[in-house]
Amino acid sequence: KRVRHLFTVFSTMSAEEASNGGSAPPSIIMVTGGSGLVGQAIKTYTDQNAQPGETWIFLSSKDGDVRDRKETEAIFEKYKPTHVIHLAAKVGGLFANMAQKVEFFRENVLINDNIMECCRIHKVVKLVSFLSTCIFPDKTTYPINETMLHDGPPHPSNEGYAYAKRLIDTMNRAYAEEYGCNFTSIIPTNIYGPHDNFSIQNGHVIPGLIHKCYLAKRDNTPFTIWGSGTPLRQFIYSLDLAELTVWVMRHYHSPDPITLSVDEDTEVSIRDVALAVAKAMNFEGEIIFDSTKADGQFKKTADNAKLRSYLPDYKFTSIQDGVQKSVDWFVENYDVARK
Repeated sequence: KRVRHLFTVFSTMSAEEASNGGSAPPSIIMVTGGSGLVGQAIKTYTDQNAQPGETWIFLSSKDGDVRDRKETEAIFEKYKPTHVIHLAAKVGGLFANMAQKVEFFRENVLINDNIMECCRIHKVVKLVSFLSTCIFPDKTTYPINETMLHDGPPHPSNEGYAYAKRLIDTMNRAYAEEYGCNFTSIIPTNIYGPHDNFSIQNGHVIPGLIHKCYLAKRDNTPFTIWGSGTPLRQFIYSLDLAELTVWVMRHYHSPDPITLSVDEDTEVSIRDVALAVAKAMNFEGEIIFDSTKADGQFKKTADNAKLRSYLPDYKFTSIQDGVQKSVDWFVENYDVARK
């Protein structure tokens, strides 16, 4: 498979592997926030691309509260992970971020500090944490890249969340310098796919459009999109992000963050995404772009040059194929999908 070929090309044998006759020692990879969009994509990917000696554990809030130090320590004692992919976070929409800046800062700082310090104490081989493009400076030039993360304050609306997330990058470097820890972080662009939150009010663009179009088709009403449809975005299909996240865990060993994004020339307009959703849903009714609603930022282009320097030939899922797969999943799982 192409994926295994990629991993072979970028693999380097460690001293530990050499002492084991060339085979890697058993790994226990623990994924925090494992029940969400990205966690479930990683589970699907690793189920289909199992590697010898790897055991994957996907945590949800039922396994313990990672805001609490004692509960976090108990999780590490129970599972004894050798690797951690850290997805757990307090997240929310615009209005929640504006109303609860203290909680978004404090809870995320607690979560991240507990995970990072437990990884140090338990001698975890590798920690990969997730950042977000929304934590970049509010006033910046485009395309944004990893070196610009701390160049200015974030947008005031989500500064509690943004500063807590930025500290992951600061602490990755600090843990590397002081303790020699192999901690790094990923900056994904707009993610979509199966197991997303398809809420029309609180979900992201693509899942919200999929749910809207489903209802329009079911109720024989127009498919109405808020805004003119002109803003441009880079969307990454969750299974692609999962594959690349596993690659980062295995083969990218630097505390500096890496942006996981489709190429700049595959940015698409919200209008094109909405039309792709309608096509995938076989919706033949009226499509309306309500330009009385705000468009938001025109573009937020991210530069994936660092990723391409490692994986120049990686083929991303096209927006058309990814939307079709997401629509099919939503229709098949309508009763149980988050919405």
